Order: sequence, then structure tokens, then C-alpha cells
Amino acid sequence: MHVIVIGAGAIGVCSAWYLRQAGFEVTVLEQRAAPAQEASFGNAGVIAPGYVTPWAAPGMPGKVLRTLFAREAPVLFRPSLDPAMWRWISRWLRECNLERYRTNKLRMQRLAFYSRDCLHRLRSELEIDYEQSQGYLQLFRTARDLDMAAPAISLLRENNVPHRLLTPDACRRVEPGLAADTALAGGLHLPEDESGNCPMFIRRLHQHAEAAGVRFRFDTTVRRLRTGKNGALTIELAPETKGGTSETLTARQVLLASGANSATLLRPLGLRVPLYPVKGYSVTTMVRDELQAPLGALMDESYKVAITRMGNRVRIAGTAELGSRRLTLRPAALHTLIKVARDWFPVAGNYQEATLWAGARPMLPDGPPLIGATAVPGLFLNLGHGSTGWAMACGSGKIAADTIAANEGAGSGPGIDMDGLTPARYGLGPVRQDTMQR
Repeated sequence: MHVIVIGAGAIGVCSAWYLRQAGFEVTVLEQRAAPAQEASFGNAGVIAPGYVTPWAAPGMPGKVLRTLFAREAPVLFRPSLDPAMWRWISRWLRECNLERYRTNKLRMQRLAFYSRDCLHRLRSELEIDYEQSQGYLQLFRTARDLDMAAPAISLLRENNVPHRLLTPDACRRVEPGLAADTALAGGLHLPEDESGNCPMFIRRLHQHAEAAGVRFRFDTTVRRLRTGKNGALTIELAPETKGGTSETLTARQVLLASGANSATLLRPLGLRVPLYPVKGYSVTTMVRDELQAPLGALMDESYKVAITRMGNRVRIAGTAELGSRRLTLRPAALHTLIKVARDWFPVAGNYQEATLWAGARPMLPDGPPLIGATAVPGLFLNLGHGSTGWAMACGSGKIAADTIAANEGAGSGPGIDMDGLTPARYGLGPVRQDTMQR
């Protein structure tokens, strides 16, 4: 049986690997010239199941409003006439209560812990090194930031996730390079969480997948998805050259993992996914002073900026920009990232000579992704991971492969509780038993 995967980011490549391991013939279509070139390319590198959290959280609307016009802000909002943006915001606001937050966070954590286990098995089996480091430290500048974290800390406690609340001095013992003159109310240390270089891992996995027989077609843009004859799906590709003829592929099984582009491809099929591209930024610099650079991964909770050590480099990633679909580099967003880096590690790197990046995070209003079968026979989704795609990539790929195998009668399905993680959550699946309890 042949499966076509659309998208060769972290989600698509992991899905292709597991599909091939399940015995499928696999072709991956990717519009870029190499894997992991979009949302996967410049992410923070954090693999933190204990930390993964929905953007829709109690207090977040107020925090966004308070910092809307600040010079350094975790969120940049650029109002536009785009109705999709306003529909997304409306849904997001409805998710910002404690009950919905708890439900969404538990779903995300369930998937992230499963995914970390899958990652560790792959890492051991294939001997992949990706500049990984152990431990994750959240930094709270103010007592108010600590108070806002209370629901998340409560869930950690309820679910027996290893964690420690730290004093400012204890934070600096975990990360000796932290500047002493930056305000710090305390920290939360997650010793079993980790970080690593996502594109490096995906490039290695791509090589293994290709060697195992997965066919990758790069520089290939999918223009349209259609239902075809005899239950097959038709994939119309854009011409390779201007004025050229378009190519058409057919397959009985198609897995859509093309990130922010997915909603456009689904709409003609009658599947409306509330997916919106929330732009994120990163800055990557070479380490200048080893003794005053981070050892692992940290998160500044005030600004929602992650600082991650990747070999001889430091990556600073964050800022959520809503309302702009263009991947232009906004000076205000980059200024915030560098300001946070200098606050905590003022001489760790040459920040003015850093590599700058912006990418679109494919976000759903509630937080958890959609993985599994749709109402269109043969069409499966693996999308909507937002800023946690790297933390969920391996597990999501395994789930997608297991779901497609079970659909063909070749397996028992995913080895994880799928409640709240399938397209049925938004009424897009073949059955409704997975719909949200609202």
C-alpha cells in the first residue's frame, strides 16, 4: 500500500519513517529544497513534556493586553481585516478558562510524554546525536509570574511529573552563568525535560528514511487536493516552471503534515480547520564566553522567550506575532529576544552578529494537534502542533502511522489514549465519539 505524505518538516519526516517501518511504500512531497526548512528550522529546540502548555491559558488575554504597546512584548498583534484571524481569536478566548486549560494541557502532555519515549527509542536505535542537553529551567522575574504558573504547577504535582520550585540562588546553582543583577523571583526546574537541535535530528532521520526506501520529492508544491475515482485521492502539483504543465498523483492514503499551509489545502474538500499561522522568531549566536553561557535550556516566563544551548551556539526563540502572514523580520520582535538574552547572559554571545529567523507556527485555538482520519476517506491529518511540534514530532509520527496501518487492517492502532487528539475534535473525523466536552 502506498502512502503520500505532504510536508517534510519534523512531523512529516517522523511520520514517513514510521510509515515505512510499518511496511508502507512512502512518498514525501515538500515544497522546500530540503527537510525541516520552515517551522522546524529555527525553533527553540525544547523537548519539555512537563512544560508543554496551551497558549490559551487563564490570565493570558490580560497579559497580552497589558504588554500590547510595550517596547518589549511577548506578543505582537497586528490587526487586519482577515476574518480567519478574528475567528481564531474568538475561539482562543473561549479556551482561556481554567477548565479548558486543564483539559488541553493534559492532552498535550499525554502526547508529549509519549513522543519523548518514541524519540529516545529512535535515538538509541539509530544512534542519532542532535546536540541534546538535559533539564529545563523556567525563570520567573516577578511574584505575579509565579502566581500565573500556579495552575501548571498544580497539574505537574497531580500527575507526578518531577519538578522543583527553586529560589533565585538555587536557579543560579543550576545555571551558574545567570546574571546576578536581573530581577528573579524564583524558578521551576524540570530535571527530566530536555532540549536538542531539531533540524539536525530531522536531517539524520531523513537520511535513514531514504536509506530504508522512503522517496522524497523536494521543490514540489502541492496546489490542490481532490477526491478522485474509485476512492483514490488526487494530488495536483504546481508546474515546475512558469507555463509548464502540472503533474497529478493519486493515492488511496494521503497524510497531510504541511503545517500552516494545510488549512488552504483542506478547504476545497469541505474540511475547515481553525489553523492560523502565528509567527515566531529566533536568534542564534556563537558562544563567546563558556563560563557565562547557558548550560541547558531555559524559559523566561515574563517574555515567553526560550534560551537554549546547542553545541557551541545559543539559540534565543520566542515572541508570538498574530495578524501578519508575511515572514518578514520585525525589529521589535528581534529586539525583545536580544534584550532577554542580554538580561540573563550579557556576554555569552555576539548578539549583534547573530543569525536571525522568522517562521509560521501552525496553531489551533485550543492547543493540542489533530492526528488521524478525516471525514474524507483515505485522508489523514498530522498538524496543528504550534510551538510544540519538536516536542511532539516522534510520537505524532508514530500515531499517524499506527492509525493508517489500523485503517488497512494491519495493526491495532495507536498505543496511546487518543481522546481529544483526533480530527473528530472539530467535527472533521469519520466518527464523533472524540468530540470535546464543552
